[in-house]
Amino acid sequence: MNLKQIFAGFALSVVVFAGCQKANIDVDTTPADGSAIGEVSGVWAKGSTQMIKGDIIIPAGKSLTIEEGVTVVMDTVAKPEIIVKGNLYSYGTAENPVKFTVNDAYKTTAKKFGRLWGGILAAPSCAELVLDNTILEYGGSTTSDASTSVKQGLYKAVSGENLPALWFSNVNGKLIVVNSIIRNFNEDCTYIEGGKVIFANNLFYTTGVTGGEAMNFKSGCLADLAYNMVYSANTNAFKLSNTGDRVPQAYIIAYNNTMINTGWRRPTAKGGSVWLESTVRADLYNNLFANTRFGVKRDTKKPEDKRSVYSNNWYYGFDQATVNQFQPSADIVAGVNDVIGKTAGANDPQFVNYPLSTSNSNADFNTSWDFHLKAGSPALTKGITTFTRHHAAGIIVNGITYKSPDPSSFVGAFGTK
Repeated sequence: MNLKQIFAGFALSVVVFAGCQKANIDVDTTPADGSAIGEVSGVWAKGSTQMIKGDIIIPAGKSLTIEEGVTVVMDTVAKPEIIVKGNLYSYGTAENPVKFTVNDAYKTTAKKFGRLWGGILAAPSCAELVLDNTILEYGGSTTSDASTSVKQGLYKAVSGENLPALWFSNVNGKLIVVNSIIRNFNEDCTYIEGGKVIFANNLFYTTGVTGGEAMNFKSGCLADLAYNMVYSANTNAFKLSNTGDRVPQAYIIAYNNTMINTGWRRPTAKGGSVWLESTVRADLYNNLFANTRFGVKRDTKKPEDKRSVYSNNWYYGFDQATVNQFQPSADIVAGVNDVIGKTAGANDPQFVNYPLSTSNSNADFNTSWDFHLKAGSPALTKGITTFTRHHAAGIIVNGITYKSPDPSSFVGAFGTK
């Protein structure tokens, strides 16, 4: 299954980008291949290769634009962090994505959970950040007292923390992550502490050694999360929380997402698919849970906002132990018109190409799998489309309007091909 197949049919409504101007360039970012360390801004030109030799910083008030087909190669000795104090715009295409990666020689089975570079860390001064058709892989290194993020008080600002692929922290900022892939990371893929947010048409897999969520949202976020595919995150596909008590209260609308095998590699009580806590307000519609550990699970000591809504979600378990964990209880949420069977194998969503007997502890993603639904799938008609989402009218970022996608009448991230 190639990128076109993964994301076919779910393109966002985007206003044509009229072009960009080069800003002040502090290092070699000419159209030819270059290398960078320290402060950087301007444009990394289409198709170039940028060698990152150490931590780089996009200064406040400046921007870095990365054009389609750029490969950003991170030094595995320096394990660089990308600090964004200004703005970052990564504009790949389906045919020519932007890729943040390491030299192919380091992509071994022993390193499949990365830790070979840091992550993209956006300070509160970052007003806008876009990852469109962008691949982040093999990062998530552990901070030390010498880390730039620790010295500058960013992220958790302590040594010994495993960095996420993406941290964003401006409650007044705008964050767009669409048509992208995050894979082979040590812990959390994203850790979002505020902003107007759209996550749509993304793929997350082979992430988390002993912990870690695919998408982790905190207070200050108004987020639409749609048509995302999460395979075997160590813990949750979505951790939705209002911790931090920032304004606004976290309000997350997650719809038409597909979750497979999530949570089994961290067999503790804290979630495994969707985790709700600390008065987060969450609306969950049309989501497909297949062989996940739990479905929607709440922290009963710090439950979600009572205005939260759950509707038209679909659950499948290959074995009885999995099905038993879906059943409603004080900490397992069931919604209106949810499809939750009581026996193993009930409610087969009928994927085009995925063996539902695959071990639920498997973390290796096969790119030939196809999670579209077969023409006769009963899941094709069980979605709801009448709910309101935050960003239907769009968020304008760097002159481009990004709209959260319309919901679909099917469940999960993919309808028929």
